[in-house]
Amino acid sequence: MNVLKNKLAFISPIAVIAIIFIFSLTLIPSISPAPKDMPVAIVNEDLGAELPNNMDRNMGNTLVENIRSQAIPGQDSPIKWIEVNSLAEVQKGLDEKKYYAALVIPEDFSKNQVSLQTPKPTSPEIQILVNQGMNPLAANMAGQILNGIVDGINANVRTQLLEGFEMQGGTITTEQAALLVSPIIKKVINVNEIGTKSANGNAPVTMFQPIWMGSIAGATIIFITLSKTVFRNRKDRLVGVSIQVLIGAVLALIAGFGLTWLASTMLGLDIPKFGDTGLFLSLTYFTFFLMISAVLMWLGIKGIPIFVIMLFFGAPLLAMPPEFMSSFYRDWINSWLPMRHMIEGLRELFFFGKGFGWSHPVQMLTWIGLGSLVVLFGSVFKKGPKDETVKK
Repeated sequence: MNVLKNKLAFISPIAVIAIIFIFSLTLIPSISPAPKDMPVAIVNEDLGAELPNNMDRNMGNTLVENIRSQAIPGQDSPIKWIEVNSLAEVQKGLDEKKYYAALVIPEDFSKNQVSLQTPKPTSPEIQILVNQGMNPLAANMAGQILNGIVDGINANVRTQLLEGFEMQGGTITTEQAALLVSPIIKKVINVNEIGTKSANGNAPVTMFQPIWMGSIAGATIIFITLSKTVFRNRKDRLVGVSIQVLIGAVLALIAGFGLTWLASTMLGLDIPKFGDTGLFLSLTYFTFFLMISAVLMWLGIKGIPIFVIMLFFGAPLLAMPPEFMSSFYRDWINSWLPMRHMIEGLRELFFFGKGFGWSHPVQMLTWIGLGSLVVLFGSVFKKGPKDETVKK
């Protein structure tokens, strides 16, 4: 049969296997992700307390030392502890997305813990600050680990209290008995909260695919239109590329503010700053449009699979914190994805109360757009198959 003589019949199994292999790689990051070195702050403001034997003791320092001693050298740990000097510095670091969570030991921690063995005890308190807006998955995981640490501290303190009461004759007051269940108060505070209308904190990720696919569609349609145009010289081609950029800018405004309106009205997402979000999404669309157009102008329509593959590889990583990825995906895929700057920028707008300014995501998107613009205008000097004459 003629079909069996066609080379494509023999190439097709190889192509199918290659496609299955490539797209199977996109599933790896989402299979049993394990956290590694999540930055968590710890601040000890404990002033210490004077014990009955006239000795001073700072139980906050002891607690910090115990936490540090749990780290085993040479082994991966889910938490990377960062000691911070004050609560104000911790709050600033949370707002700057330096920490997923924080453990705060207040200044009266030792004083209140010593009072637990007195007739009028006062429960010491430990604060757990969970930075939800930075990344809900990592923040909740860090919060769970800190909750477990405080529960362990509670168990140790309870044991010490029981031993102390036994040495005193076993008689305790009703106040002391009530505190034995949970001697240390655990106060969990969510900062930069994600709210109830944010798709569980994944609102930035849900808005990526419409912008990305819209950018591909817009850039492809304009490219096909230009490819059917015969340019007589470089000046005509320069005009054509300039028109392409202007159309992209108009599409960006329509897509940016249109998606913001749809997300707010139809999807019911909480958009704190409509205008700033619309401008940021417009910049994002324009950057993606320029990048895709630049590739298409040099490679032709066969450049489209590059961006489809970027979608399949990038989508599973956008909602995942870098500390949950393998070193390969973190360093060689995630760090090169232009769409991650969109997610970071939307997180700042939605959860950190920031507006559309010269932030790091805006800077990165701007530089990517300018670089793409240079490459796009560079295609003016590329000789096209339909050129009739090229006047130098």
